[in-house]
Amino acid sequence: MTPQFSELGINESLQKSLTDLQMSVPTDIQVKTIPVILNQKDDVVVMAKTGTGKTAAFGLPLLQLVDVSNVHVQTLILAPTRELGQQIHNNLVAFASDSPEVFIASLCGGIPIKPQIERLKSPTHIVVATPGRLVDLMTRGAIDIKNIQYLVLDEADEMVSALKDEVDVIIKAIPKSRRTLLFTATMPGTIKQLVQNYMSKHVIQIEADMSTLGHQGIDHQYVVVEPIEKLEVLLHFLSSKEGERGIIFCKTKAAVNKLAKNLAINKFSSGALHGSLTQGIRDRIMEQFREGYIDILVATDLAARGIDVKEIAYVVNYHLPDTYEAYVHRSGRTARAGAKGLSLTILQQEEVEDIADFEDELGIVFKEFRKADAQSIEENNALLWARKIFKTKPNREVSEDFKSKIKTIFHHLTKDELVDKILANYLAQTRTESSKQEDSKKRKKNK
Repeated sequence: MTPQFSELGINESLQKSLTDLQMSVPTDIQVKTIPVILNQKDDVVVMAKTGTGKTAAFGLPLLQLVDVSNVHVQTLILAPTRELGQQIHNNLVAFASDSPEVFIASLCGGIPIKPQIERLKSPTHIVVATPGRLVDLMTRGAIDIKNIQYLVLDEADEMVSALKDEVDVIIKAIPKSRRTLLFTATMPGTIKQLVQNYMSKHVIQIEADMSTLGHQGIDHQYVVVEPIEKLEVLLHFLSSKEGERGIIFCKTKAAVNKLAKNLAINKFSSGALHGSLTQGIRDRIMEQFREGYIDILVATDLAARGIDVKEIAYVVNYHLPDTYEAYVHRSGRTARAGAKGLSLTILQQEEVEDIADFEDELGIVFKEFRKADAQSIEENNALLWARKIFKTKPNREVSEDFKSKIKTIFHHLTKDELVDKILANYLAQTRTESSKQEDSKKRKKNK
């Protein structure tokens, strides 16, 4: 039987907040981690997949360990992106709703720095920061981290690759006597090196929910396509998921922009998310996605860190990720909080052999997704074409005289007859174009 938060050592004020948040049963990672942080003194390395409740696993005990009589920053939590940093900050504030004497600050990039400098002039016990913004504040002398007692590195596998220099600067500036809590979904060589360089010799290692990739509920599938049909296969899949929310991952910002443009042309409710967008645009798109105003997010790996949106039905890897860690984080966006979800990877024939490596490394099994046949693809393309016509705004610049001539041509047709003729014309054109493409491919092969 799963113990209650009270049995893990969580105090009454935090328990009351958890009750208000309807958090009654601790997750596996919380059961294993909370008592260790509260009752032991060693550094801790926790291997846990995204969506398993790790923020509460470190946040609750660290809130409880705050010495409210000490006005210095006591706990520093580093996150690789602003989205994840804000999510952690919001969770901690919610957990501490009945602990008004504990003060928490968010110091993330992408927003004005002056209000953060002003905030740091007030008592602050816990800081949640992105490495780049924290280094900037340190350089300006706006923050004192010489009294840090606890350092949390969340999603450390991302920070030691993309943000290593900033993390090195921060770690060298805080006391060696601090206690380090490292949370990671995977254990690449860079993480092992960080543990060796910056953590004590006696490290407590905890693994939680590692038997499968993050959740029992993720269905891992792949589909093999020719390059020329990749977009059409994706559009057919998205049409089958109409009304459900999903995230499509691309390798580059340029690929995100190109795919998002194609989805917009085909009237899918979607938005793009990558690092070159301003923070204001990223925030607006994320809010639209979170509130359900858009159904599909097209994103790069780093931009999507910290997206904790419930009811994401599927994740699509439009490009196979370069690392196993990236796949872990991508697929972990779906099947959150005990729900079910699909992680679909779109492959070209030469990439199929890589699937076995992902299965062996991550301990998962991929099933082959049955690609739509040519007729289904053609019908879906016709439906998308019809939807584009339906959503097209009338051209107000067309003269009434010219419009009258067009109407005269169609005057004797019923609605059904008009639809039949327009559809026949569309299919004839697309089949002619398809035939030309096939002829072009044959000529290239014969050269």
